[in-house]
Amino acid sequence: MAAPATAGVAAPTLEETAAHAAVETAAPAPAEATAPAPTSPSPATPAPPPDTAELYRRHLGTGRAVMGAVLGGMAEVYSEGAWVHTDDGRRYLDFGGYGVFILGHRHPAVLEAVHRQLGAHPLATRVFLEPVAARAAAALAAHTPAGLDHVHFVNSGAEATEAGLKLARAHGRNALVTTVSGYHGKTLGALSVTANSLYQKAFEPLLPDTAQVTHGNLAELEAALAERRDRACVILEPVQGEGGVRIPPPRYLAEAAGLCRAYGAFLIVDEVQTGLGRLGTWWGVDAEGVVPDVLLVGKGLSGGVVPVAAMVATKDAYRPFSRDPYLHTSTFGASPIACAAAMAAVETIDREDIVGRAAALGRQLLAGVVEICAPYRDRLVHDVRGRGLLIGIEFTRAQAVGETLLELVSRGVLVNHSLNSTRVLRLTPPAIADADEVQLFLDALAEALRSVHTRLG
Repeated sequence: MAAPATAGVAAPTLEETAAHAAVETAAPAPAEATAPAPTSPSPATPAPPPDTAELYRRHLGTGRAVMGAVLGGMAEVYSEGAWVHTDDGRRYLDFGGYGVFILGHRHPAVLEAVHRQLGAHPLATRVFLEPVAARAAAALAAHTPAGLDHVHFVNSGAEATEAGLKLARAHGRNALVTTVSGYHGKTLGALSVTANSLYQKAFEPLLPDTAQVTHGNLAELEAALAERRDRACVILEPVQGEGGVRIPPPRYLAEAAGLCRAYGAFLIVDEVQTGLGRLGTWWGVDAEGVVPDVLLVGKGLSGGVVPVAAMVATKDAYRPFSRDPYLHTSTFGASPIACAAAMAAVETIDREDIVGRAAALGRQLLAGVVEICAPYRDRLVHDVRGRGLLIGIEFTRAQAVGETLLELVSRGVLVNHSLNSTRVLRLTPPAIADADEVQLFLDALAEALRSVHTRLG
């Protein structure tokens, strides 16, 4: 991302500014001054409270503070529908959100469910049975592929990955096969299968016996499984999101699942980003009728309100966790307030046909993006691809991603870069976006590309 020339220079802290002011005040008076010296110190003027950027610098990290400054220094303070509002009175169309806001921000049905649970019983003792988690599990299982009936709620997608990897190990599958540019989270186990040395290097050694194969390449997958017969756990995404919206060839998932059966491998399909309607189907595996051992769910499960994720497994796969409820636990996992949000999100996706809306809106949006990018093909834009409401614009060079993102922000639109693909700008808009909002985005994208192309040449 391009930054102003001064972006790397830290602004003076409030303490430094105050100290400088104190020195100025304490300087000797000129000889001709006649005013008597004060007999007692004047009351100190209270320092203004530090702004958000300064608090980030002090407590959350200088890198994030600098990124915020590059984007304009504003802080987000309110959201609703497809919009995020900032503390300077502006609002931004959110076509990013890293895939969380398939229902938009603060959907009324999810808010109502969360408010109701907050007023009754937000967190559980974990001693008694808790009915909200049970009902949320049933609601989710009613919409997963047949056979995926056992639900383990967690707090994030990375935690869902951890649960899936541990479940595979409980079945003796402790050799890992992941995909190049796959992204599954950054906790230690999940990081072992998040194939990007940029994030892994500082934390090595990670889990042993981990192989990477090209996403979509069945020959490489079979070779890796042949070396690890009856002890492999395969984890893959139907479409690689952070990997740059990489769509595999038709029948890849079905044939990969067949190879896992043939070589006795445990199959985890990560649908944290692609599930719950994001691809225009309930799940990315639906088109090929695949039922993995484990399905990972997150992001949209929150309803855009409360963090929650889940690992959903078949009866056979789940047996170790089913037998011993203390084998893998979390204090806040399956909290009533999070499960209330999850249940409301699943019910809303079903009731409002979010899946159908995502498919239709995705076709319209992808066609518009392709048309806008066409004049810049091979000069600025290398490719445009997508499925449903997961769309990627791959540029010819990484610098253009940051430049375009900044241009869109300046026009009131938020999008995301891809963590495992530096040349891809990623769109994950809400399915509740209306025609005017889609047009606003397309107009902003056209202006942004025109400006970036002029500047970069």
